[in-house]
Amino acid sequence: MSEADPDLQPILTLDRTVHEPARLAILTVLSAAEEVEFLFLQRVTGLSKGNLSSHTQKLEVAGYLETVKAFRGRIPVTSFRITDEGRVALKAYHKQLRALLPEEGKR
Repeated sequence: MSEADPDLQPILTLDRTVHEPARLAILTVLSAAEEVEFLFLQRVTGLSKGNLSSHTQKLEVAGYLETVKAFRGRIPVTSFRITDEGRVALKAYHKQLRALLPEEGKR
């Protein structure tokens, strides 16, 4: 077995929880707001209820978001907040991606 190309190592170490497009979209939206309701997040991401639910559960298990359950009158409302750990993971992911992009003029 040969050794991995060192230029590819940063790609192989990307946080796969964040790298998945739906979860990246969710974290990006949450990073711009204090708290976001489920229906708003569904609308802006275009995900189905089941898909959004599945991805937010994975992000919660990873510690990247917090689910907030409340009531508006008698109607239950689910909202989400990005955690400090989620902000750190998203920022690290962005930094890794920028490092992978060729610098202008050095192609």
